[in-house]
Amino acid sequence: MNRFVMGVMTTLAGLAAIGAGVVMTGAVSVAADEPHSEPVHQLLALARSRAVGSEAADIDVPPLDDAAGIRRGAGNYAAMCATCHLQPGSGPTELSAGLYPAPPDLSTAAPDPARAFWIIKHGIKASGMPAWGTSMSDAYLWDMVAFLQRLPAMSPEDYLAEVAASDGHAHGGGEHMMEDHQPVAEDDHHAGAPGAHDGAADHHAPAQSPQAAAVAPAPPTHIHPDGKRHEH
Repeated sequence: MNRFVMGVMTTLAGLAAIGAGVVMTGAVSVAADEPHSEPVHQLLALARSRAVGSEAADIDVPPLDDAAGIRRGAGNYAAMCATCHLQPGSGPTELSAGLYPAPPDLSTAAPDPARAFWIIKHGIKASGMPAWGTSMSDAYLWDMVAFLQRLPAMSPEDYLAEVAASDGHAHGGGEHMMEDHQPVAEDDHHAGAPGAHDGAADHHAPAQSPQAAAVAPAPPTHIHPDGKRHEH
């Protein structure tokens, strides 16, 4: 092995040792409110784009003009995607503003269908994008892709009408996990209205029904050796 190769290997080993040392000190920030440096950001963006492009290259895109499928896609988009990827006229939401990397605003630009299908199905690691293919069949995923092709041309009224005409969150299983999500209205706190939480109950917390309250078990009673009782 010549001196040049030995020098390259020594240099790489030294850089790896330095990198490992920096990682072990905890100096690498993982805070979502502290962006990557520009070189790191560009490297990750390139790696993500090339990886998705490679995976999506062999995907055959079906016809995306079925009105019923687009309507189904609207219902699922409103329930599962709009909080991060927004809807016409909504502006940033509490969640979209706090995520890093920032999710793309799909209400302003339609994504490539094959790439969108792959991303919706498989998700993106360490980005907040779930792999919806774990709970949805391909047919429902294509419905959302079809809807995304039309979303940027929709007015806020068009969007809400399409969602209202849909069956809501429906894809044959698992819908109960998202059943409380609704389209963002102009006065909704997710649209960025200041003070929207003031004096209001959290709408994400399900209210207990009177029947459930009536049958709630009484707190257990503990009896001490000296005969004294108290409830937990």
